[in-house]
Amino acid sequence: MRLAKLSLVAIVVAGLASSAFAASTTLEDAFKNGKVSGELRAYYFSKTDSAGNNREDLFTTGILLNYKTDTFYGLGANFTAQGNASPFATDADKVRFNSDEYGTGAVLSEAYLSYTLGKTTAQIGRMFIDTPLVSSSGSRMTKEAFEGVTVVNTDLPNTTLIAGYVQKFQSRTDGKGNVGKFTKSFATGSADAVDLDNGAYTLVVINKSIPGLTLTGAYAYADVEDVDGIHLGYVEALYTGKAGDFGYTLAAQDYYNSFKNAAGFADDSINAYGLKAGLSFKGLNGYVAYSKTSNDDVASGNIISGLGNGADLLYTDPVFSTPGYQKNTDTYAVDLNYDITAAANVGARYVESDFNDNTKGSYTSLYASYKFDGALKNFKLGAEFESKGKDKDGDQLRFKANYKF
Repeated sequence: MRLAKLSLVAIVVAGLASSAFAASTTLEDAFKNGKVSGELRAYYFSKTDSAGNNREDLFTTGILLNYKTDTFYGLGANFTAQGNASPFATDADKVRFNSDEYGTGAVLSEAYLSYTLGKTTAQIGRMFIDTPLVSSSGSRMTKEAFEGVTVVNTDLPNTTLIAGYVQKFQSRTDGKGNVGKFTKSFATGSADAVDLDNGAYTLVVINKSIPGLTLTGAYAYADVEDVDGIHLGYVEALYTGKAGDFGYTLAAQDYYNSFKNAAGFADDSINAYGLKAGLSFKGLNGYVAYSKTSNDDVASGNIISGLGNGADLLYTDPVFSTPGYQKNTDTYAVDLNYDITAAANVGARYVESDFNDNTKGSYTSLYASYKFDGALKNFKLGAEFESKGKDKDGDQLRFKANYKF
């Protein structure tokens, strides 16, 4: 918290001392020239239990409202509120979806000050964050958020540097029927949630010096109560290119966890790597991918992909599930999709995992989306379906309607 207070003072002092840029020349104009935007949502989710029985359904409507001020000597402010309701939910529906989709009410997810000087921007407060190891997921009705500080710099050629500190996390729901609130309990994607004593830090470097090649490196340290701390690492090399009408992608990634003072475990580290190759031709896109998670007896049992469910980046992820992060697991994926038009896309994905207990899981997914134009511009429809097979059963279906204004 001391870091946050010092950062706030630095932002205010630097902003008032700077006269290099002022989109608005008075504080009053900065608020008057601010912009309001938002999104209306209607989602329908349906899924069975792990045995493929007892289907439950949930219909939820929601709204997201954002107000962003104009800048005043580099200073700005941003506010985003989210709210939702599930008017037809039964008791069984509430139980089935309580951990991710059923959580009614409203929350102020973003409330931060920003300051930009040259090619450096600092933000402090509540905010959505999108980095490899600290990331907000927006796949459910309520988008996750963090409370903390971020600094982004692009002074180095073709390079983005990011530093951040987070001390609280706003989940999708509180698990008790209410929208998520800001607490010290952080979601970790594929593993169980963790409670942090003194928050978490992250550093990110993204370099695009070589045409077509994006190199990403990220590190995070989370001060977890039970194991004193977790070191998280992520690296990726992604190359995209074209040969006539063909486009291609080659990529490799690696997750690494090291648990500090994880007493009682034979090995305090675990890693997962992934490989991916993709090809596209006149709207037809496809890829194959493979991932391997090491066989290590660590505190979580799984790779912790980061803080926030948006940190799940493994190439072999199905549409909904996350089987590849379990220890001693081999996962294969193939995806094929087609851009019918610039606004319409349909696709299918098949994922198969070999788990450490000699069981197998298969995941067959279908998905489609359509973006309207003309009188319905900014209105989007999407549908996703996933069915589990072999030793894993159950299925999920999601319909989403979004209108941005």
